[in-house]
Order: sequence, then C-alpha cells, then structure tokens
Amino acid sequence: MIVDLPETTVSKISRSLVQMREQGGAVALGRVLTLIIQTDAKSAEAAIEAANAASREHPSRIIVLVDTDTGTDPRLDAEIRVGGDAGASEVIILRAYGEAATHPQSLVLGLLLPDAPVVAWWPNAAPAVVSESAIGKIATRRITDALSQKDPAEFLEQLSESYSPGDSDFAWTRLTLWRAQLAALLDQPPYEPVESVEIIGDLNNPSVLLLAAWLKVQLDCPVRTEHREDTAGVKGVYLVRLFRNGSDIEILRDQSNVATLSQTNHPPKDLSLPVRSLRDCLAEDLRRLGPDLAFEKVITSGLPLVTGLPK
Repeated sequence: MIVDLPETTVSKISRSLVQMREQGGAVALGRVLTLIIQTDAKSAEAAIEAANAASREHPSRIIVLVDTDTGTDPRLDAEIRVGGDAGASEVIILRAYGEAATHPQSLVLGLLLPDAPVVAWWPNAAPAVVSESAIGKIATRRITDALSQKDPAEFLEQLSESYSPGDSDFAWTRLTLWRAQLAALLDQPPYEPVESVEIIGDLNNPSVLLLAAWLKVQLDCPVRTEHREDTAGVKGVYLVRLFRNGSDIEILRDQSNVATLSQTNHPPKDLSLPVRSLRDCLAEDLRRLGPDLAFEKVITSGLPLVTGLPK
C-alpha cells in the first residue's frame, strides 16, 4: 500500500503511520533499527529496492531523504509504503523543498523508532566528514560508498583522516568473499610466511586499495599493485598472488562469478567468488551495528601504507 502526503508535516506523517497500522494490520513490532537513506532522485528507487530486500533479514523503518532543489518555497512532500510495497519494513520517503530541506535532522527525529539503533546510508554522494553531518550525528552506524564518489581514492583518504567508530564503506564490504577465501587458504598447511603480494585490478576501484591495505596490515610484507581495466563483468580485483618460499597462491577472477585457484603442486580449482550486489552489501553491514574494528585498522593504519604504491 502506498499513501501520498503532499505539503505535509512530520506530525501528520506520524499520525498517518498509526492509522495505516490500525486499519491495515501492519505493525512496527519487531523492527530492529531505523535506516535513513540520503540520496538523489535518480538513485532513490534502487536504494529503496535494496533496503526492502535487506529488510527481510533486518526488519526496519526506512526513511528516505531525497535531495531536491532547495531554491523553491518551503514544502515537505511525503510518501508512505507498507505491506507488499515495503518488504519487511515500512518506507517513508521525504522530499523537502526550500528552507525545509536545510534541516534534514529535524525531518527525521520525529520519525525514528524509539530505543532502536539508527543507521545512515549514502548510496551516492556523501558528506566530506559523515560523522559530523546532520544525519551522521544521530546515527550509530554510517555507511558510504567510495565507488560512487567523484574521486574514490581521495574519498578513502578523507575517510582515513576523519574516521569515527561506526563509519563503514561498501568498498570494504565488497571484499568480504575475497578476504574469507584468502584467510582460509593461509590457515591451511604449509604454514609458510608470505614474502610478498601482487594485486592486479582496476586501481580506480577503491576495493583494490582496501584489499592491498588489508594484506599489508595482516601479512606485513611488500604489496605491489598493477592496473587493469574491468572486463567481462569483473569488478575491482582481477588477480591476487601470494608469494611464499616453497609454494605460491594465486586467485584469478576473469569472470563475474567464478575464480580459479592455483597453488604450487596442486591442480587448479574453481571458486565461487561473485560480484556482490547492493542488497548483499547492505544486508551485511546491517548485521553489525557496532564499530567494525577490522575496517578501522585497515582504513586508519593500512591505507596510508599503500596509497603511494607504484601502479
């Protein structure tokens, strides 16, 4: 069910939510968090679709702040979606104009679920310092996407300098499967130290930089990167080689969903290593409502060690 509320107020939106729950039987019980999405009109529906899918794992109230032209007369338009139009959540879409758009915090405070964590997500352009932004100040978890920024590498460097516990980025979340595979391989014999690492991938993709930073921190060895354009649906990381004294490890992903594992004295083996969707990344980040200590170490300590690597 979708209800439009043109030229409305926050209090009217709250009353409408109560009426819709009473009339339609939709309840807010079981909602585990409030997800605030701040995005532009072009990306709003894709973000809502991903949030609705993720809400089946994390039932939530989703508040979407759609950026509009602030040069018009002050006005607040809203849209409420519940039931089949909102997955396992309830979606409130806010479009503020003029003076009303300059105070996003006041628009959402009256709509937050009581005693529930607040997660903020910027699917595209994000504030320079998310923890100090109007929405970031009320969120315990703040999710950005460096890949969607004008200069992804510069954004990561800014995030490294301004990091605050609770910050997260999809460039890191997209590496979860890579990190799991590499960690599992190094947990198997022979337990030889890694002497050096080579990473080939699209160096315009921030995930490549973060993988290099993670391996630098974890293995404390030289890490070399080489640029390769994305091809055949391969995003970011194309190949990782770990050089050891007696045996080497290589993971090559030259397809979008399958990688080939090669090890010294072992036959090649196929691995499932799909490119992660927006829904997968969001669902994973919502599982952790506290600070991600691994990401904190990589972004603050590891990234400065690799941003000057030869390309």
